[in-house]
Amino acid sequence: MPVKHYKPTSAGRRISSVDAFADVTKTVPEKALLRIAKKHAGRANHGRITVRHQGGGAPQFLRLVDFKREKFDVPAKITAIEYDPNRGARLMLLVYKDGEKRYSIAPEHARVGGQVVASKERGEILEGNRFPLAAIPVGVPVHDIELSPGQGGRLVRSAGTSAQVVAVEGNLATVRLQSGEVRLLSKDCMATVGAVSNPDYRLIRWGKAGRMRHRGIRPTVRGKAMNPVDHPHGGGEGRNSIGLKHPKTPTGKPALGVPTRKKKASDVFILARRKALKR
Repeated sequence: MPVKHYKPTSAGRRISSVDAFADVTKTVPEKALLRIAKKHAGRANHGRITVRHQGGGAPQFLRLVDFKREKFDVPAKITAIEYDPNRGARLMLLVYKDGEKRYSIAPEHARVGGQVVASKERGEILEGNRFPLAAIPVGVPVHDIELSPGQGGRLVRSAGTSAQVVAVEGNLATVRLQSGEVRLLSKDCMATVGAVSNPDYRLIRWGKAGRMRHRGIRPTVRGKAMNPVDHPHGGGEGRNSIGLKHPKTPTGKPALGVPTRKKKASDVFILARRKALKR
């Protein structure tokens, strides 16, 4: 859905934009599918900050999203498209024939009144239907992909993203992810047909610090503005450079241009790495 701009009544509003919510059909979430979201402010179990710039934010409820959709061959009706404060994508409220309600990530063209189904066999390739990678034709966009069979969707869940099935050979399927990475997955891994909803989420400009604080994001201070005791970039008089050969993290580790992915057993399934980010 397109983003909405307000009249520039202030400096913050002049450059900011908001989600239009034109596709949302239900504003009150299902109470049985809510849980209280506990805030950790970026701190681990010892109370030390392990992820910086987190804390505060508006109170939020967690929606219990069904990433498995293991009720196979049972059609479900889409009764509502809802907003989720914890993600950019929309959620669709599915109601099965037995009356059970579940949330699932909504595909881009999901509409109230439509039907979706999950199956381990081949079926009709319609947005929102969920099948194994082996049952999805080559070139069809998919999302909410499992990394291992039965695990539940892990890949391609962000607003507006999609992946493509490139090939299926033997027990493995080749998938090209949104980042450009090409990797092998089990052909029995489930995936949902279509791209993720709300593709215009990336166009939102938050505009001012207050909106970021509502999202639970605290201020980010430049390292070169700190003292040497606080950051490797700190110190000096006036507008000094960082004084180092390359940027470093607060703990002194290289910050840019250095691979951070640890060696994993699953590295053998990556055929092509993701595209390098343009700086």
